Amino acid sequence: MLHHLSIKELIASLTEKKLSSEELFSYYQERIQKYNPELNAFISVNESFLDKDSMIGTKLKGIPIAHKDIFCMKGHLTTCGSKMLANFKSPYDATIIARLASAGALTLGKTNMDEFAMGSSNETSFFGPCKNPWNLKLVPGGSSGGSASAVAARLAPIATATDTGGSIRQPAAFCGVTGLKPTYGMISRFGMIAFASSLDQAGFIAPSAEDIAIFYDLASGYDPKDSTSINDQVTYTTKNLDHKPNALTIGIAKSSLDKHADPHILNAIKQTVNQFEKMGAKIIEIDLKNSQLNVPTYYIIAPAEASSNLSRFDGVRYGHRSEESQSLQSLYANTRSEGFGDEVKRRILLGSYVLSAGFYDAYYIKALRVRRLIANDYKEAFKKVDLILSPTTPNLPFAIGEKSNDPISMYHNDAYTIGANLAGLPAISFPIGFHNGLPIGGHFVAQHLREDLLLNTVNLFQKETDFHQQMPQEFDR
Repeated sequence: MLHHLSIKELIASLTEKKLSSEELFSYYQERIQKYNPELNAFISVNESFLDKDSMIGTKLKGIPIAHKDIFCMKGHLTTCGSKMLANFKSPYDATIIARLASAGALTLGKTNMDEFAMGSSNETSFFGPCKNPWNLKLVPGGSSGGSASAVAARLAPIATATDTGGSIRQPAAFCGVTGLKPTYGMISRFGMIAFASSLDQAGFIAPSAEDIAIFYDLASGYDPKDSTSINDQVTYTTKNLDHKPNALTIGIAKSSLDKHADPHILNAIKQTVNQFEKMGAKIIEIDLKNSQLNVPTYYIIAPAEASSNLSRFDGVRYGHRSEESQSLQSLYANTRSEGFGDEVKRRILLGSYVLSAGFYDAYYIKALRVRRLIANDYKEAFKKVDLILSPTTPNLPFAIGEKSNDPISMYHNDAYTIGANLAGLPAISFPIGFHNGLPIGGHFVAQHLREDLLLNTVNLFQKETDFHQQMPQEFDR
């Protein structure tokens, strides 16, 4: 079955003309039509197929891809999972979409997500919650839950995603797939609807590190349209993907093995450590002493930036516009009341509060100082180690509705992932085991611009294990 093939194998089949790009596109479209009604992984589906002649000579040869519905795509709906943009069609392409399209990727559709990427469960979407293919009663994680669910059920061989505090890696862990958050600025944010501009980063979710490496190399690199884009030479990750690094040292943070983590997840981490030791890695314990401040720091900075970024949605220029308004002030108020969901409103209010006169110094400025301390902890750790290993999440996937009324508990799902965003570091989640049929994710953080080391190390691990090859039986037909 085609959905069992890796992207490398699919490209080989397309190159050797054993398979046409049209056949491959149609194959995945049929899987979407069959399974998406129960998963709700896609908000919109692209049923038009690009002329196969245009695939000749491209690097990707017509490999299908799903895009998170936060990336603008010319002439297509870009909703950001919100009523505010439910009917918005973008007039231009995001850089990541344009680059992959020019390399020969074909868009299958736009995936479901938490509204404006604010959430850890995909339950805040205006279009309804996405389901976890391992158990349809459970959440797939968020905010990139639709991308993770689609890839886990093999409705797409790979999907774009975004990560502000763990929104690629947490759903990747919950759905048993691999998710990469690159170094901040390595993949352009142009055309990606902003949540928190100093934290947002585009990346990928796929079954394996090898799959991600192929697409990362094509999407990364400087973009003059993005003022935060890194103008540095790209390290191509596919060149040495199978190269065994010399004297790899992996650090285990004390804080990631705390009593709040599920014991089955901690046991999977121990087994992963044993596997890396067998592969020749040295394991040492490190201390990220300010890691307990990750969550509170993030939930001051991210809402503050969100309150600024979302002020553009006022009912005047584009997006939802209230029809119940009698004045300019009521137009603003009614449009935002009708267009935004509860979680988005909660974060806008929190962000406006910490930026207000009298609280700016007490909260926002202090959070920025703590952010620097967190980044310094990583800087010191990387003097001793090459990679830092932890669980991706403290718990297994939870039931839909279980934490909807407990935002604090929901926020702590990102306790292990937020630090990489605050420090702008690359990080990856990858499958390391299962418990009661539910996947468990391991998490690596590397130094700036070391996506090659992340993908190489995980690829070598995946050559020794088969966790990444597992998929939900219900969707393996």
